[in-house]
Amino acid sequence: MYLTKFLMRAEMKMFLEVETHCHTIASGHAYNTLEEMVLEAQRKGLKGICITDHGPEMPGSCSSLYFYNLIVVPRKINGIMVFRGCEANIVDYEGRIDIPEDALKRLDFVIASLHDVCIPSGTVFDHTRALIGAIKNRYIHCIGHPGNPLYEIDKEEVVLAAKEYKKAIEINNSSFYVREKSKENCIEILKLCKKHGVYIAMGSDAHYKADIGRCEITQKLVCEYEFPPELIVNKSLESFISFLKLHGKDIEI
Repeated sequence: MYLTKFLMRAEMKMFLEVETHCHTIASGHAYNTLEEMVLEAQRKGLKGICITDHGPEMPGSCSSLYFYNLIVVPRKINGIMVFRGCEANIVDYEGRIDIPEDALKRLDFVIASLHDVCIPSGTVFDHTRALIGAIKNRYIHCIGHPGNPLYEIDKEEVVLAAKEYKKAIEINNSSFYVREKSKENCIEILKLCKKHGVYIAMGSDAHYKADIGRCEITQKLVCEYEFPPELIVNKSLESFISFLKLHGKDIEI
């Protein structure tokens, strides 16, 4: 057991080659430009980064036009793969989001999340229905920070939906700092993802460049609970490209 955990910790150094969740000044409450975030990813030795600014329902964030136009951002900057994405806001309990389908089609990686400034807290049934509705959207790849205690869910039901639609569940590192009482929920979700063979993404949710790739608590939990590395979509650039290919995104390295 000790040797297994030691080997996993050593292997973890190779994990998180792709940052899947970060924000630029376009989100309205983050503090660096897109290029600054990419260059910080390069400095930290990452191979790829998803730019996932908030959708327009987030106060102060950019309009839908921003996401339509992300296609002009080069695929590589200073040798770092740049994936065009967003963190869409779920705006009702049916799981609808605030990004038009025509814009979603242009993006590589779409996270859907519940935020208290975009949708009120309801019941466990409401929140569960909202996340499953988002999971069923063909253009959504990942559910963001589902461990948020403000939106309690039927965790197993959400995880099983993610399995059915081959979507990823995010274990969001910043939740351990900014969302009180998230840890217990995140651990339970991680265990369920392991039990049912469901993909996870390790996201920093960086709003400042220093936090790019910061997933130390998530990584510790992955090691502690011996989560299968092959189910971590961003452990390597190749694994992330393969995950996107499952959803019709054929991107060359």
